[in-house]
Amino acid sequence: MPDERSSDMNKSAAGKNALADRATKVRAPVAELIGFLVPEIASGRSVATLEAGPQHANPMGTLHGGVLCDLADAAMGVAFASTLAEGESFTTIELKINFFRPVWNAQLRAEGKVVRRGKMIGYVECDITDEKGRLIAKAASTCLVLHGEKAEGR
Repeated sequence: MPDERSSDMNKSAAGKNALADRATKVRAPVAELIGFLVPEIASGRSVATLEAGPQHANPMGTLHGGVLCDLADAAMGVAFASTLAEGESFTTIELKINFFRPVWNAQLRAEGKVVRRGKMIGYVECDITDEKGRLIAKAASTCLVLHGEKAEGR
């Protein structure tokens, strides 16, 4: 189901390629499972949001780091997808995240931004903040652009 809170930025990025278009129209199964939204998409940038709660907790009762990783990966992936040309796709070849503070219940915002987009390799960063603007985590991703047969079906 598409996110009803999509902005005009989503529409401008979506016209650029099929992956960004799909991101604005179809909510990925992982987004349904975890409960995040991607309400903003622009060229080389996106925002993913999550209302973190007890359903996302690790055995210690705080937000599981994998959930933060999924949120960051979504924001970075959609940001990078918005830079692709027709017939291109991509895959993540490296992902790193640093955790700065624990979370129990919070409205999280992950802002993904393409820092460098080359012909074959891209580098994307993401800051995850809470509703008070505090930095919760910082992530980075390296993406490999796929062309032709390698891009089919992705």
